[in-house]
Amino acid sequence: MLRLSVALCALLLCLACSEPPQKEIDRAQGAVDAARAAGAERYAVSEFTAATTALQQAHDAVGQSDYRTALSRAITAYERAQEAAKQAADGKARARSEAEGAVNAASTALHQLRTAIKSPDVQKKTQQLASARKLAGRVEASLQEARTHLAAERYLDASATLKDIVPQVNAQISELNESGTKPKPVRRR
Repeated sequence: MLRLSVALCALLLCLACSEPPQKEIDRAQGAVDAARAAGAERYAVSEFTAATTALQQAHDAVGQSDYRTALSRAITAYERAQEAAKQAADGKARARSEAEGAVNAASTALHQLRTAIKSPDVQKKTQQLASARKLAGRVEASLQEARTHLAAERYLDASATLKDIVPQVNAQISELNESGTKPKPVRRR
């Protein structure tokens, strides 16, 4: 009786693996598509790549009539795609926060630069003033581009657009604030 039940289980297992696991592959494909829609290609790259690789391996295994491997790879692809979608949501929120912070920092720096440009002492420094105005124009254009990226939910692009803006503005403000002349020595009597 025991041998009969073991033989029956083995037969069922063989029959279960005699056809491609299309249901599982379709489910995995749906999960990969959902992860892609969630932004996993940009915000959860390694997990998304692992999911698409496992899905491709499932398709390859079906092509080789290795249905057990195909089933295993399809399940793995589904699980990795689910994880990629979760990571994408977290990564996207983090990227949004960073991009908004970069826009705020650049806006503040631009305001400080414009305030420095209006200083009466700076108005006498024509060469430095021209350079500062040129930088202010570039920063304004970069801010507009970054805001466009933010509106389109391209947070990584927004951050990249503003990379190194604040240090450039701070350096320009420091240059404007330097007098260019030596301080008058204090006379002792």
